[in-house]
Amino acid sequence: MRNETERELKSRRSDLQRLERRLTQREESIEAKESEVANREKRIVSREESMKSRESKLARAVTEQKKLVEKVARMTQSEAREHLIESIKDEVKRECALFIKEEDARAKEEAERQARKIVSLAIQRCASEHVAETTVSVVSLPSDEMKGRIIGREGRNIRTFENLTGINLIIDDTPEAVILSSFDPVRREVARLTLEKMITDGRIQPARIEEMYEKAKAEVEKEIREAGEESAFECGISNMHKELTRAIGRLKFRTSYGQNVLKHSLEVAHLAGMMAAELGIDPRNAKRAGLLHDIGKAIDHEVEGSHALIGAELAKRLGESNAVVHAIEAHHGEVEVRTIDAVLIQAADAVSAARPGARRETLESYIKRLEKLETLADSFSGVEKAYAMQAGREIRVMVQADSVDDAQSVVIARDIAKEIEEQLDYPGQIKITVIREKRVVEYAK
Repeated sequence: MRNETERELKSRRSDLQRLERRLTQREESIEAKESEVANREKRIVSREESMKSRESKLARAVTEQKKLVEKVARMTQSEAREHLIESIKDEVKRECALFIKEEDARAKEEAERQARKIVSLAIQRCASEHVAETTVSVVSLPSDEMKGRIIGREGRNIRTFENLTGINLIIDDTPEAVILSSFDPVRREVARLTLEKMITDGRIQPARIEEMYEKAKAEVEKEIREAGEESAFECGISNMHKELTRAIGRLKFRTSYGQNVLKHSLEVAHLAGMMAAELGIDPRNAKRAGLLHDIGKAIDHEVEGSHALIGAELAKRLGESNAVVHAIEAHHGEVEVRTIDAVLIQAADAVSAARPGARRETLESYIKRLEKLETLADSFSGVEKAYAMQAGREIRVMVQADSVDDAQSVVIARDIAKEIEEQLDYPGQIKITVIREKRVVEYAK
């Protein structure tokens, strides 16, 4: 029994000794690791101090380098930064200008192809005659003796005639003819019919003049009503207010730059309707708006304001739709265009007005329009000289070759086109040609 106890004790002592040895080894290992960690920390601290020293040296070197660069370049850091930004801006502008040029050329080519097809088809199907009209009417007389009878004793006949009709009767040395002058075409037509009736009747006296005047006035009123109804029927328009029909008829006696406004309105209606049909749009609204687009000219001498806005207000008051009213008010750009019909009316109006022989204008207004175009183009930086050509439908701009490159020429052309669109009224399209040395940049607006 005792031997067993001793063996057990020896076994336990052996186990305890092994545990002690293992603990001792672990402690030694931990001490070695702690020593290694301490050494690493020392090395890290040393490296940090070295890095800080290097960073300090590098910062001083950078500062000295900046000072040296500023001294050599003769500009500060902020000035250099601004210079760099400006150079980048110029490069971006150049790239944008080149991109604009390419996209404009592509869009212009496609748009011109489609527009040329639509407009040419519309013009081909609508060929109207153009006769220049004036603000005077000439009435032929059977003899010069009739002039004295028209004047009457102490001028009583001519005074009665002018007071009734509201026009000026000009009797001069023109053989066998007198001239009726008035800016109101309806009054001039009434006066013409009155005078012709008096000459045919032969009895020229104040009472007879009044009688003939009433008859002529009734005839002109009837002609106005019939002209309005025929115009609406020709365009296939129904359910139009009687006052609008009458106003359309009054346009028969109104002219614009020598072009009869009623014929112009009919032509615009037909052109707009045909272009709408080509685009797959219902042409009825376009025709209605085209016929009514200049309706304000029938009453613009009675109401203040532009004929586009006057006509839109009249059409709105007499029950026309919002689409037609908008096309009327926007056809000269006084209101921003919001519908396709309004765009078609603008295009048809420009085509009708710009056709060769359709209109004419005085020399004074022609010269003023050319001067305005040239002055506007000359006001841009880099433009050396501008010339208006082709009756104001083309501007040739000479730019300074040493300060304007090809890309900037495109930008100048676009800016001139934008200013023309905002500041001036013009028929059709104006082509802008920018010339730099022997390079030509074309832009149309």
